[in-house]
Amino acid sequence: MSGGSLGIRSGSYGSLDKQGQNGVLPIQAASATRTKAYSKMLKEKETLIHWICKFAGRKKVGMLLLCVISAAVFVWVVYFGEDQENDNSSKVNDNLALNNPLINVVQSIRIDNWTSLSVSVKETKVGVMHPPPPSYFLGYTLPPGHPCNTFTLPPPPADKKRTGPRPCPVCYLPVEEAVALMPKVPSFSPVIKILTYIFEENLNRETEFGGSDFGGYPTLKQRNDSYDIRESMNMHCGFVKGRKPGRGTGFDIDDSDLLEMEQCNGVVVASAIFGAFDIIQQPRNISEYSKQTVCFYMFVDEETEADLRGKYENKKIGVWRIVLVRDLPYTDGRRNGKIPKLLLHRLFPNARYSLWIDGKLELVADPYQILERFLWRKNATLAISRHYKRFDVFIEAEANKAAGKYDNASMDHQVEFYKREGLTPYSEAKHPITSDVPEGCVIIREHIPISNLFTCLWFNEVDRFTSRDQISFSTVRDKIAAKTNWTVNMFLDCERRNFVIQKYHKDVLALLAQRAPPVIYPPPRPVPAPPPPPYMANYSQRKVPPRRRRDRKSGSRHHRKVSKEIV
Repeated sequence: MSGGSLGIRSGSYGSLDKQGQNGVLPIQAASATRTKAYSKMLKEKETLIHWICKFAGRKKVGMLLLCVISAAVFVWVVYFGEDQENDNSSKVNDNLALNNPLINVVQSIRIDNWTSLSVSVKETKVGVMHPPPPSYFLGYTLPPGHPCNTFTLPPPPADKKRTGPRPCPVCYLPVEEAVALMPKVPSFSPVIKILTYIFEENLNRETEFGGSDFGGYPTLKQRNDSYDIRESMNMHCGFVKGRKPGRGTGFDIDDSDLLEMEQCNGVVVASAIFGAFDIIQQPRNISEYSKQTVCFYMFVDEETEADLRGKYENKKIGVWRIVLVRDLPYTDGRRNGKIPKLLLHRLFPNARYSLWIDGKLELVADPYQILERFLWRKNATLAISRHYKRFDVFIEAEANKAAGKYDNASMDHQVEFYKREGLTPYSEAKHPITSDVPEGCVIIREHIPISNLFTCLWFNEVDRFTSRDQISFSTVRDKIAAKTNWTVNMFLDCERRNFVIQKYHKDVLALLAQRAPPVIYPPPRPVPAPPPPPYMANYSQRKVPPRRRRDRKSGSRHHRKVSKEIV
C-alpha cells in the first residue's frame, strides 16, 4: 500500500510537470468549487499587487513591508517582553526573600500592593478606564522560627513583700527591623471613609445634654446620630469655635508652632504638663534615627512655661519641643489634658501615627519598636493597656469615688446613664474583650478615619460627663464595634510598664521631701568617753582571775555530801 501511494504521488507530480509544460493549470476533480474560489482569490491578490506596484515603485513597496514587519515586532516585544521582565523581577525578589526572612515579610506586602496597581494598568490597556483600587496595609507575620513567635511571659517573681504592679518582658524587634516593617500604606478603615468636623460661629448653649464652648453643645439626638457609623460623617470633635484647631478656638497655639506641627507627617510622640504639676521626663534608649524622624512635642500652659523659663532655648528641652498653650478652655486641669491626649489627629493633621504618654511618665523604649510591637504586628489601629487590677466599669467608678477623683453625684449620673443604654458588668461572656477599664496614660494609634472617630466620640463623652475617661471608654468602644466590627488592642499593663516608667507628681515629691529626716553633711564626730575617776583607776586595771572548773566540781560534791547528812 505504501508503494501504491508512492506511485500515485509520483504520477501526480509527473502530470503536474506535463501540464505545466503545456500551459494548463492542474485541476483536481475532487473539489471543483473550492478550486474556482481559490483561483479567484489569487487573481484578486495579483490585481491588488499590480495596482500597488502601478502607483508606487518597488522600493516604496519594500519600505512599506519593512514598516509593517517592524511594527509587528515592536508590539510583540511590548506585550511579551513586559511579562518576561515581571517574571524576572519576581524571581529576583524571591531570591532576596530567601536570604533574609524579614525582607520576605516586607517584600510580600509590597508585592501585594504592586499587583493591585498592575492589574488596573492592564485593564487600562484593554480600554476599561477605572481608577486604581485603594491599597491597604493588611498586616504581616514574623517568619517561622523567629524568637518573638515563641516568646512567652515568665511567671512573676515570688516576692511576698511586693504585690503591686510591675513590668514584664516584651519581645521587641531591633529598631532597624521595626523601621523596615513600617507600613507604606494606611490600614483599612471599616465603613467610615470621610470624617469632617463641625464648626459653629454661634453656639446654642440651651440644649438638654450639656457641653462646653470648646466641644460644642450637641443635642442628645446628635449624640445618638454620631454612633450611627456611615461612610461620610460630620461631627463634633472639639475646636468648634474656629476653622483651624489652635487658632481662636480655645487651646490656642502660636502660628509658628502650628506650622511646625503641620509639617510632622510621620510619627509624633506627645505629652502635656499643665499647672506645673509634673517634672519633664527625658526619653531614654531613643535611636538616632528616631531623634531625626520622630516629632516630640510637650504642651505646657503659661504657669508651667514660667516654671521652665531659663531651662530651655529654641523652644526645646532635650528632645522635647515645648509648645505654649494659651486660653485653656476648662478650669479642670485633667480635662484640659484630654485635648492633646484624644485629639492629636486634629493638632497634627498630617501625622500617620501617634504615641501619647502622660506628663508623669518617662519613655524608655524607641517609638518604632513600640509601634511595631503593639500596632503593626497585631494589625491594629489603636492600642491601649488594660488596668492591672480592675476590669469592670462599676468597680472602677466606686474606686474613683473612694479616692475622691471626682464628685460622687456626677460619677453616679454618668454610670446610671450608661446603664440605661445597656452597660453591664464585665464577665467572661464578653470574650475576646479582655477588660472594660483601660489604663489611659498611654495611647498608641494610627490616624485613620475609624480611630479618629473613636477618639472624637471618646472626647465628647469626657466633655459631656466627667473627666474620668476610664468610665466612658468601654461604652464608646462597644458602640463602634457593634456597627463596624472594629475594636481596640488592649495589651497587658505589665507590658506598658516595660516601656514607660511612672514618676511621682510634683506635690507628692514635695510631701516626701518634708517627711524625710534632715540629713546633716558632714556627720558630727563621735564624742570621746570621759576618763575614769582616780579611785577607779586601779580597780579598772585589776584583773579578776577566772574560776577554775575543778573548783566548781568540788563545791558541788561538797554540797551533795552536806545535803545527805541533813537528811
